[in-house]
Amino acid sequence: SALCCTEAEESVIPLHEGHAYHRSASHHFCYTNTRVPQWHDIWTRMQIRINSSQMIRVTQVDSEEELEEFSVWNVVFSFLKEKLNDTSIDVDLYSNKTCLKVELLEADTTYCVVLFRRFDPKLFLVFFLGLLLFFCGDMLSRSQLFYYSAGISFGLVASLLILIYMMSKVMPKKSPVYFLLVGGWSFSLYLLQLIFKNLQEICRSYWRYLIGYLLLMGFVSFSVCYKYGPLENERSINLLSWALQLLGLLLMYSGIQIHPIALAFVVIAVCSKNLDYPMHWAFAAYRRVQSARLKPSPPRLLTEEEYQVQGKVETGKALEELRNYCRSPDFSAWTAVSRIQSPKRFADFVGGACHITPNEVFVHEQEYGLGRIFLEDQLFEEEEEDE
Repeated sequence: SALCCTEAEESVIPLHEGHAYHRSASHHFCYTNTRVPQWHDIWTRMQIRINSSQMIRVTQVDSEEELEEFSVWNVVFSFLKEKLNDTSIDVDLYSNKTCLKVELLEADTTYCVVLFRRFDPKLFLVFFLGLLLFFCGDMLSRSQLFYYSAGISFGLVASLLILIYMMSKVMPKKSPVYFLLVGGWSFSLYLLQLIFKNLQEICRSYWRYLIGYLLLMGFVSFSVCYKYGPLENERSINLLSWALQLLGLLLMYSGIQIHPIALAFVVIAVCSKNLDYPMHWAFAAYRRVQSARLKPSPPRLLTEEEYQVQGKVETGKALEELRNYCRSPDFSAWTAVSRIQSPKRFADFVGGACHITPNEVFVHEQEYGLGRIFLEDQLFEEEEEDE
């Protein structure tokens, strides 16, 4: 009977979405994913929630074979694993199988295992934050408010790592805790994760110490940032801007559960930001081509001979229109005769005579015609001889 009981406890129980499994003994659970992720699952999170009446230990693996394997690292991490009575395990939408081992630490412990799928607003916030960092990275890298707020936040997180390092120096060299503290970034990140998971309990029980720690380290971080001041070097500003944009792309990718859609969003964001100037140049070139097509072609310039002929023709038309007007009843002949110096010449012009005399033609040719050109050539030659 004991053997049957042990086999029942170690049997693998398949998990199904929406089903609650109430147990009072240690068991192995596995979920086999048969659903292909769709586009509407971009901000969907799948979790396994374990609630228990007392403290338990939960270990997650990727297959049933790993549940039975013995590994030194599994033993070490089992001691590092937090013992909670309310924990959640995220399940990747693309994973084929997810298994977990629930171990009871005390007798008469009951627990419940539930697998569910829901919309997670945290994923949307992560995606939106990445979108904001990517498109506003240039502006944030030059903002003093962002500089001081980011410096204070970084100082608060870095102070925890410094505190862990100082603890490793104080601990005795032969203490087993010393090896855990100097184990590297993995243990430090684990402690940070443990602190954030129990942040609500810490705020409720040790809120005075927490406020004092935040005020002290926040003042120290602000003092350091104020001493060095905001970034002024253009290269440093560019490096910060590129780092913020890269962080924004990573947050955008991690905020979407469907990998092809996440990659498509990243590509679209990069293209829309970096193709701004080429698109502007292409649009400007297109407008120039269109304006060149719509504009009328420039008129052809006249030659000297065509100009002379056109001047004679247009002058003749204008003189004829003037004669016709002077002959019309609307023209006041007495008023015109009283104002001109040669009434007889005006009357001859209206009768059809030429409007200029032969003497005026000769003077015009001397000033503006071939005679003037010959006279200018003579004067130019004389100046050259004098020089």
